[in-house]
Amino acid sequence: MNIFNNIIKSMFQNVYFITGTAYAGKSTAVKLLAERFDGICCGENYHDVFMKHIDKEFQPNLAYFDTMKDWQEFISRTPDEYAAWIDGCSKEAESLEIIRLLQLVAEDKKIFVDTNISLETLREISDYQHIAVMLCPQSMSVERFFDRSDPEKRFILDQLNQAENPEKAMENYRKCLEKINSKEIYKRYSDSGFYTIVRDENSTIENTLQKLIEHFGLK
Repeated sequence: MNIFNNIIKSMFQNVYFITGTAYAGKSTAVKLLAERFDGICCGENYHDVFMKHIDKEFQPNLAYFDTMKDWQEFISRTPDEYAAWIDGCSKEAESLEIIRLLQLVAEDKKIFVDTNISLETLREISDYQHIAVMLCPQSMSVERFFDRSDPEKRFILDQLNQAENPEKAMENYRKCLEKINSKEIYKRYSDSGFYTIVRDENSTIENTLQKLIEHFGLK
């Protein structure tokens, strides 16, 4: 069964999507916007409520955590393998994200989404005023990837420190991060035609929030 994109778009009038690269401030933005406007925060991996329904035959990338040997295997993959996995997860999670949002719109609140839905799909299910791209230069996104206290980043850092050769493991993982935050990917976002905010050394959380509030037409 197909649900036509115009139907989804009409149901997503209270949904505000933020996409972009790592360390750009997407998670912080959706959290604070939801708090400020009494809305719903759909942070990173908000589709995880459906993970119990995935099947390794149909969602091999999302099922990777159930099929991998251990976490040392996870951190030791090559940059190409890691990038292919990230891309595969995004594609497999797209339908799960949309299904979850279709559930949440029934609550009749503004919904702020840190999304991995592709730019192409976003064009079909939303519009310019409901989409924002947040970017961070590759050097900053890689060098400061672990400068965050969220449990997932801390766990990966612990696994890297437990590797047989922690320095080599960290070097390889940084190359993985460089691959998924490449100049080509950055350019794809920056040339998308959507409203874009680029993080730099002078960026502040409040200034970024005000830009998003103005773009989204929130009051």
